[in-house]
Amino acid sequence: MKLNAAYGQLPPAFFFTEIGARVAAYRADHPHEKLLRLGVGDVTGPLSPVVIEALRRAVGEQSRAETFHGYLPETGTDFMKAAVVSYYGRRGVALSPEEIFISSGAADDLGAIGNLFSTDSRVLVAEPAYPAYVDTSRMAGRRVLPLLGTRENGFLPLPGDDLDGDLIYLCSPNNPTGTAYTRLQLQRWVDWANERQAVIVFDAAYEAFVQDGDVPHSIYELPGAETCTVEICSLSKTAGFTGMRLGYTVVPQALTREGCSLHDMWTQDRTTRTNGVSYVIQRAGEAALSPAGLRYNREAIAVYQENGRILADALTKAGLWFTGGRNAPYLWLPCPEGMTGWAFFERLLREAQIVVTPGEGFDAGGAGHVRLSCFGSREDTAEAARRLRTVF
Repeated sequence: MKLNAAYGQLPPAFFFTEIGARVAAYRADHPHEKLLRLGVGDVTGPLSPVVIEALRRAVGEQSRAETFHGYLPETGTDFMKAAVVSYYGRRGVALSPEEIFISSGAADDLGAIGNLFSTDSRVLVAEPAYPAYVDTSRMAGRRVLPLLGTRENGFLPLPGDDLDGDLIYLCSPNNPTGTAYTRLQLQRWVDWANERQAVIVFDAAYEAFVQDGDVPHSIYELPGAETCTVEICSLSKTAGFTGMRLGYTVVPQALTREGCSLHDMWTQDRTTRTNGVSYVIQRAGEAALSPAGLRYNREAIAVYQENGRILADALTKAGLWFTGGRNAPYLWLPCPEGMTGWAFFERLLREAQIVVTPGEGFDAGGAGHVRLSCFGSREDTAEAARRLRTVF
C-alpha cells in the first residue's frame, strides 16, 4: 500500500487551534480582562426571521408522509436554482438553472473543482490566500505557483505577458486582505485566461459586501467571463449561513477546454460524488434570497460594513497603511517594526486585549501581517478601535 505523500508536505493543520490555545492561556492568567475578538471570520448576527420560518415549514413537511422529501437532485432543487438565477438577474447577469450547482458551501467546491483538471496542471494562486486553494491543489499533486500580492501592487496581482498557467484561483473581494479587483483589473484576468485557454476559479464568497460601483459582484458581469470562469459562492456571509452550510457553483455551458464541456464534467462529478443538499436547508436558502430575506441580509451586512469603517478610521488616524475595510469584512495591515504576525498577535493580545489573525496562516505571502475582522458587535468594535489608537 502507498499513501498520498503530498499530505506530508502540507503545513500542520493547527493554525486556528494555536490561536485558540494562546488566547485560552492568556485568559487563564487574566480572567477578569475583556478580550475583543477581531480575528474571527464568522458572522455573529442571527438568521433572518423569514429563514427561520422557512426552516419550520420545511421541517413540518418532513413530518408528514404526503409532503416528505427523500433524495433530491444531486445538483440542487429547481426552487433553489430559481432563487439563484433571480439573485444574479438583479445584477444583470443571465444564467440558466442548468448552469447552477447547489452545494453544501463554497469550501467544498473550491477544493473539489480541481477534480476536472489533470494533476500536472499548473495552478496559480493570488496570495495571501484562503489556504484551501493551495492545500487541495497540493493534495492532488499539482504544482502551485504563487502570485504574490504586495504593498506595491495593492495586494491585487495582475497578469503579465510572461505569466503562464492552467488554473488560477482569484478571490475578490479578498480574504484575508479585504482588497477587491475593479472591473478593468478583473477584465485583464478574463482576457488573459481566454487568450491562454486557462480557467479561472473565482471565489465570490464576499460579493455581498461590495460597496463601490467599479467593483463587480460577479465575474460574469464582464464580457468573456462565461468562456473561462467557474464562479463559486456561498450564503455563509451573504445570509449568515456559516452554520447552515449552503452555497452554489456556476459552471457556464459555454466553458469548454480541449473539446470537452466543463459543465458536463462537473455534472458527472457531482452526481457521482454527492447526494445533494438537505431539502430543509435549500428551503432556507430560497427564503434567504427572497425579497424579504435580501432586505434583512443588507441590514445585517450594513452593521459589519460600519464596523469596517470604524476600524479603518482608527488605523488611518494612527497613521497606519492598510487595505480593506470597505468592500470586504476584513482589514489587512503590515506589522510594525518588522514584527512577525505571531509577534504582533501577542503584542495586541497583551497590550490591548485584542485578538487578531496572524498573516502566517495565509501562506508565505501573509507573513509579517495581521488580519482584522469586522464581524464583532458594534460596541466591541468601537472599543477595539479606541484600544488600537492607544497602542499606536
